[in-house]
Amino acid sequence: MLPCFVKAIFGIDCPVCGFQRSMLLLLKGEYRNSFLMYPPLLFILALLVILAVRLLVPGAITRKIVNRYAAIVLIVIGVNYAVKLTVFFV
Repeated sequence: MLPCFVKAIFGIDCPVCGFQRSMLLLLKGEYRNSFLMYPPLLFILALLVILAVRLLVPGAITRKIVNRYAAIVLIVIGVNYAVKLTVFFV
């Protein structure tokens, strides 16, 4: 596992802390634990699939759809991070 530089320097999680562990749990088939570790992982993986389809099948998915979904993914990451920080500081 790669260390988190933000956590090493500032002592708090970064917005994507938990991604690696969640991915490993997902690959092991521990879907529930993977989701509980880092809920935005599924949204990120869906975005990667959308991007792959856009590259492989030109015209199947518009740039507008990709941009909107990417914005949704960023919002999900932000909400997850806000919740994590709220729990951390309370």
